[in-house]
Formats: sequence, structure tokens, C-alpha cells
Amino acid sequence: MAVYATPKENMGFEVILQDGKSLRIRAIAPEDKRKLEEFFYRLSPQTRYFRFHYAKEKITAEELAYFTEVNPPKRVAFVATIGEGEAERIVGVGRWDIIGDGKTAEISFVVEDRLQVRGVGTALIEQLAGAANKFKIKKFVANVLPENTRMLKIFDESGFKLDKNFHEGVYVIEIDLEEQEEFEKRQLIREHMARSAGVKRLLYPRSVAVIGASRDPESVGGAVFRNLLEYPFNGPVFPVNPNASSVAGVLSYPSVTEIPSNIDLAVIVVPAKRVIDVVDECGKKGVAGLVIISAGFGESDGEGKERERLLKEKVLSYGMRVIGPNCLGIFNGDADVQINATFSPIRPPKGRLSIGSQSGALGLALLDYSKDMNLGISKFVSIGNRLDISSNDLIEFFEDDEETDVILLYLESFGNSRRFSQIARRVSRKKPIIAVKSGRSAVGARAASSHTGALAASEVAVEAMFKKSGVIRVSTIENMFNVAEVLVNQPLPKGPRVAVLTNAGGPGVLAADACEGWGLVAPPLSQETQKKLREFLPKEAAVTNPVDMIASAEPASYRKALKVILEDKGIDSVIMIYIPPLVTHPEEVAAEVKAAMEGYKGEKPVIACFMMSRSPSVDLKIDEARYVPSFIFPENAVGALARAYQYAKYKEAEEGKVVKFDDINAEGIRARFLEKMAVSSKEGNWLMPEVAAELLEAYGIPIAKTGVAASEEEAATLAKEIGFPVVMKIRSDTITHKTDVGGIVLNLKNEKEVKEAFKKIREKMKSLGQLDEMMGVIIQPMLADGQEVIVGMSLDPTFGPLIMLGLGGTYVELIKDVAFAIHPLTDIDPKKMLAQLKGSRLLTGWRGSKERDIISFCDIILRFSVMISDFPEIDQAEMNPVMVFDKGRGCAVVDARIYVKSDEVD
Repeated sequence: MAVYATPKENMGFEVILQDGKSLRIRAIAPEDKRKLEEFFYRLSPQTRYFRFHYAKEKITAEELAYFTEVNPPKRVAFVATIGEGEAERIVGVGRWDIIGDGKTAEISFVVEDRLQVRGVGTALIEQLAGAANKFKIKKFVANVLPENTRMLKIFDESGFKLDKNFHEGVYVIEIDLEEQEEFEKRQLIREHMARSAGVKRLLYPRSVAVIGASRDPESVGGAVFRNLLEYPFNGPVFPVNPNASSVAGVLSYPSVTEIPSNIDLAVIVVPAKRVIDVVDECGKKGVAGLVIISAGFGESDGEGKERERLLKEKVLSYGMRVIGPNCLGIFNGDADVQINATFSPIRPPKGRLSIGSQSGALGLALLDYSKDMNLGISKFVSIGNRLDISSNDLIEFFEDDEETDVILLYLESFGNSRRFSQIARRVSRKKPIIAVKSGRSAVGARAASSHTGALAASEVAVEAMFKKSGVIRVSTIENMFNVAEVLVNQPLPKGPRVAVLTNAGGPGVLAADACEGWGLVAPPLSQETQKKLREFLPKEAAVTNPVDMIASAEPASYRKALKVILEDKGIDSVIMIYIPPLVTHPEEVAAEVKAAMEGYKGEKPVIACFMMSRSPSVDLKIDEARYVPSFIFPENAVGALARAYQYAKYKEAEEGKVVKFDDINAEGIRARFLEKMAVSSKEGNWLMPEVAAELLEAYGIPIAKTGVAASEEEAATLAKEIGFPVVMKIRSDTITHKTDVGGIVLNLKNEKEVKEAFKKIREKMKSLGQLDEMMGVIIQPMLADGQEVIVGMSLDPTFGPLIMLGLGGTYVELIKDVAFAIHPLTDIDPKKMLAQLKGSRLLTGWRGSKERDIISFCDIILRFSVMISDFPEIDQAEMNPVMVFDKGRGCAVVDARIYVKSDEVD
């Protein structure tokens, strides 16, 4: 569900329309009477007729008071606006009013004529549905005249399940708000199209003004303007400089408002204090998009942050889309536009890579590196402070861009990280995304008191999100371009089997070792392949794998050997290594490699490694579509190939679906447990162990039989009922690590031992000065013969819930053999997480041990994930240990802890 505001909150937020423009939607307010009246009289007679079902010509003061009344949950209304302050105009209104049983609301909305068929009505429906969901409304009812075909189309295309009946001259439409799966799918599609269109508006302008264009070619404003002229842009470029009559021989204007032409894009290069006034002029001019290169905003001091806030309000009021501020600019090599609106001295070659960089300074390095490696660029966008356009928007656009094959991202932080994960997961199925995310060493903002929270630093969340999204994460810019060079120029590997062809044994061994380290293999070549190689290679040559042709091998041997190896059905890719001896020259070897590849029509990637300085570069271009990537060191070649193979596996793997369990009644469970979750402390609290166990049982998670005792006698009686041997644990809502305070006693065999254990725990707590934190004890049966594992959840402030698996008991913190995944889990995630654990062999059978009940364990993990979805009030949760018994015997949770933020309990 999209973000929405209620009248009580009265918050405004941005929505993107179908054409890529933006406007603000906010809750209606009593102060809107004048604006609503002006909106009414701007509507055409036909639009008023469609809204009110009669020819309404006037609106009274009483009606204005009624329509602007704020009365949730009885009624909720939103307005779509442009402009700000006194100049703000309402351009759309949507509302619902509770009718009947309190679970149904009548919905209506109207949009100003000039903005109809652009998505305003759909945006209002999305926000009204979101508010209805918050107030537990199950159904919308709307009455629509048959002539109002636009309104009928909005409902039909919304994705909601509709029941449409014609009654007394109108269509009565009933909208089921509980069936939202198709609505949410279409909502994502609508958002994708709108955000993609927003970026396209900026990258495909028909006219550009450079505000702050300078006569000094060494200045930023001078460099931007000259780059636009020299690239050259396929449209008029206007310099704006009140202190110069012309710039670079082009007539200059003192203000953008005085340019005698429409302006699609304005590039702003003026001091930060002047930017807002310049943006105001651009808004009055009707400029559609801005690239704000000027610095001095949120990246600086408090004054800059406030300046950025005011800037955001200003651009939103005009519905403009913005890149920046504090950015390098934009580049688009498409022949239809050819725009270089950056101040970079680098003119990159055209190609199939598209780059998004959060850092302007690093953007310069990215362009320089791409030129040095002869990797062509399709699009480049430096997003800077992400006032509007973010990496999410760029990925949405690059997904549709036919000239983009590979997406490169440099990220310093995430805006809407959950949305990034959704978009990247979809786009990675079509195009590879390679990302450098800085800040690996940053420690999590909060050290939680659970094992899961303590292990789940923000870097762990980033890594988990990238894995789930299929993003190829690299640690350096060099690695980014290495992988890109392979992905752009070679097919994806079909498998992990690599053949290494070389004229020196040492580099071949290095490559084989690197393959093993990266999860690739260098298997022996087939006997037939070895026989063919023997026919022309010296007898001293090694022909298994690596194939060492020895230093005296002639250049032609590379062509012959490469052709033979590519025919081997047991090989998926080839790494060709050349180290220059005295008898051959790299140019000759490169020519032979090209000759071998020119006739090759298969789908096996080939990567070269010329172990020499980059300066004597070799030509390995096969044709316009194919190029053999070349590296200096074998490890770099193997690393790039391995990442390509990992991406290939992700692309071909099953996508997975979020599981729904028919035996889980979420609404009923919430009704039972919300009162139990309510705690007095505003900081939140741990649920009592028996309450946590009861909640898990409600989700079908098997729990070891659990009883509560307040005294020695009660404990002894309870233990006898459960059956010896038993375990005794301290019962407390404050003590989380029972072992640390001597709060666990194992293997109690009779009533006497139980009573003694109770005394021992009580005396220990008294000695620690924590006796008031002891609220009795928990008695459970002593479970044996199971493998201990842990399942936990910690709430990351950026990425939301993180699910963790690992070895259980007291060893999780010591060994730290854990795996994390972004919530919610799909049906394939549990097994993928288990595969990441080094200790997973303890579950699958190791050195004669029995295989554990992995199917039952995966079911527990998925049910745990559903519980986290149903209870956003849960801040941390942990099942530790979970005993996984032999195959077919199931599992049992021995200990569970759930931490609830009381201010979240509604």
C-alpha cells in the first residue's frame, strides 16, 4: 500500500503522474474553503455534472464548510494541489464517507479538466484506499453516471475486485478493499511508468537553459555550457547570465523568464543562496525539469539543510522534476538528444552502460575510468543529494531504456530502501545491476539486546538486501568496471566449469586457485579434447586443465587451442592467459584470439588476461557486438567471470513467492494478542515467556510444553505433570540472557531437584540484587537428540525486519555462523539461507549423523516470517534454541523472546 496521510496528520507528500510530473496530495483542512471554491468554479459544467449528477452552478458557504470538515474516521478527504502558500491551487479532491454498517464507505472524487487522464484520480483512489485500510473499512461504494467514461475507466483499471450494477440511471460500483493483490500489482506498474517518465523528461529535453553560464571556460558554469555546445545537443541551448551579453558566442539572457522560447530543462549553476529564487523563475517560465549542480544544501550545515527543505517545497509546488542539488550533471549519448550537461572534462564513448552516482566527485572518476577502459556509456546521472530523482527512479528508467544493457550504481545511502529492493529484484531479472555501496565499516545505529540484533549491523542488512535483489555487489570501482566489461561484451556462463589456456604454468595455477576460491571449478578436459590438443602442442605442454602451452608456443597455437577447448561440452567458459616471452608479441596473439572468436557462434564467454602494462593495449574487438575483455591479472579475470556466473544463477533461479498459510487467521490472532502485548513502558518490553510461546503456537509453530510456577511446590507439581527430566528457567520480562544470571537449570530428574533448583535461582537473583525481576519460573521437558538452531528477527531502521538463521544455544555469538535475509521471506528463502551456513551439514547429515527434519524447520521459518508481517509492533523476536529432530520427527522451539514497542500497539 502506498504512503498515505490522514486528516489528523495533515501531512503533504509527493505523487508522480503518468507524464512524469509531480504534485502534492494532502489531507483537506477547514482553511481550504476559498481554494475549494475557486477549484469548483474552474471545473467545466460537464465535469460538475459528472460529480454531482445534476447541473450544479453554485456552491454555498454551508457546502464549503461541509466539504472541508475534518471528521475521521467518519469521513476522510484528500486534495491534490500545485503551488504553495497563498498561491496553492487545488486541482483534485477525493473523499469517502462511512455509510451503513461502518465497514462501508461511499467514495467520490473530481479532477480539474486540464489535469484529467494524467493519473490524478488514480493517485487519489490509492490514498483513499490506504486511509480506508487504516480505519478497517472493507468496501467502497461509488455512483457513476454512464456518460462519465473516464471515471468508469479509472475504477476498471484500478486493479480492485469490482461489482458493477446499473440501477436507476447510474452505475453502482462496489469495490472490495480486502482483495488487494491485483491492485497492488497495478499500483507498482503505475508507479514504475510514472517514475520512468519523470527521468525521461530530464534526459530527453528539447531545449536547455544554463542558468549561471560563464564566459570563463574553467568555471563550472562555463564548462557545463561548453559541453552542451561541443557534444553537441540536438536542440537550442540558452545561456543565462545577467552580467554578460553573450557566452561562448551565444546570445545571453539576464533571466530564464526572458528567453523567447519554451525551456524543457534548466541547468542551475549559481550560488546556493540564489537557487530558490532561480527555481521560482523557472517555475513561472514553465520549465519541466531542473539539474541543480550548485552545492551548499543538505550536505553542508544547518542553514544548508533548511535551504534544501525550502527548495523541495518550491519545486514540488511547481510540479518540476529535479536532479541534484550538489551533483555533477547528466549525460545522454542517445543520437536523438546527445546531451552532456556535466562539467566533466571527460567525453565518454557511446555504449551500453548506464551509470547512476550519488557522488559528483566520484562521477568524474567513473567517466574517466570508462573512457580509459573503452567502455561506452549510454546514460550518466549524478543524483547528488537526491532532492527528487533517486537511484530508485534511475533503475525504473534504465529498465525500459533500450540502449541500456548494464546498470552501474555508486551508492552512499538509500532513500526508500524497501522500494529499492522491490525495484532491483524485478529489474535484475532483465538487466544486471552492479553496485558499489560505500560505508561497509559503519556500525549499526542500535545494538539490540537480542543475539539477532547484536549481529545485524547495517552492513549485514545491505548485503542481505543485495543478495535477495540480485544486485551484483563489488567493493571497488575497478571491480565494478571489470564485471561490467564481461557482462556487456560476453554471454553469461551456463555453468561453473572454466578452462584455463596459458603459455605459462604459474599464472594458470593462480587462475585455477582463484576459480576454487570463487566457487568455480577447473575440471580436466575431456579425453577427446586432450587428444586434439596433443596433435599440435609441444610434448612438454600440459593439456588437462590448465592447458599450459609453454613459453615457446606460437601465436597460432592460441587460435587452434581456443577453438578446440570451446568445443568441449564439459566446459562453460574459457580464460586465456598470455605472459609475454621473447619469442612472441601480444599483438600477434590478440590477432589469433580474434580469428578464433570470429568463427565462434556458441554461447561460452571468453576472457583474456594479458599480463603486462595497459599501455601496449591489444585489439580484441571481434565485431560491433562482441569484444573479448582483457585483464592484467588472472585473479581479476576470475573474479569478474565468477560474478557473471553468480548473476546468471540468480537470473535463472526460481523467483519464489511469499507464502500464505490457510490455518493462520491473522485478524483473529491480533484480536487475541494485542491486549496481551500492551505494556506500560513507553520504551517497550519483553513479552512474558508463556505469552511469546502462546503467540508462536497460534502461528502453528511447535513449542516445547511450557508451564509457569510461582513457588517451589508449584514447580515440583508442574514438573511431575510434564514428566521428568525437566528444565527450569527464570521467568522475567526484563532478563533476556538467562544463562548470564544463572537462570537456567537443566536435566532435573525428580521433585527434590526441582525444589532445589528453584531455591538456587532465587538465591542467585537475590545476590545480584535482582530478586524483584524474578516472576516465578518456567518448566519445560528436557529435549534431547535435536540439533540446536536459532531463528531471529531484528528491525533495521533502514531496511525493516531482518530474519536470521544460525547455530543455536550459546554458540551463536561465539561462532557467528549466521545468515540474514530481508523480510518477508519467500518459499525458497529458508533453504537459500541454510545453504549459506557452514554448519548446515549438521542438518543434512555429516560423518554418519542422521539427516534432520529440514522440511519442518523451513515451515517454522516461514510461519515466523508471517507472524512478523502480521505484527508490526514486534521490534525483536528470537526462537533460540529451536530443536530440529531427525527427519520425519519435526521440530520444537525451546525458548522464545519477543520484544514489543508499546507505542506501536494500537
